[in-house]
Amino acid sequence: MRNPNTCFVAEDNGKIVGVIMSGHDGRRGFIYHTTVMKEYRRQGIGKKLVASALAALETQGIHKVALVAFKKNVSGNIFWEKAGFTVRDDLIYRNKCIHELKRIDLI
Repeated sequence: MRNPNTCFVAEDNGKIVGVIMSGHDGRRGFIYHTTVMKEYRRQGIGKKLVASALAALETQGIHKVALVAFKKNVSGNIFWEKAGFTVRDDLIYRNKCIHELKRIDLI
């Protein structure tokens, strides 16, 4: 694992029901992936995962954390807003595909 101290899982009787993958580049923290199984949402699991990741990043000297969320992910964007993450309009997000990938966000 690339970031063993900043990634966490939530379990229910040995079953993984949520995960957060975060890390940093020495200056800025990033949340790369976060999910909680639908049937486990709205129980505070995501909030606890985010708190764990932020605390772990802070212990490593990180004071700002960024993430990317798809515009059409309404519930995800509501979650991130409630968690205190704000939208920045002073950045341009750029992306380059090394080779063509099948988009799963369109499903």
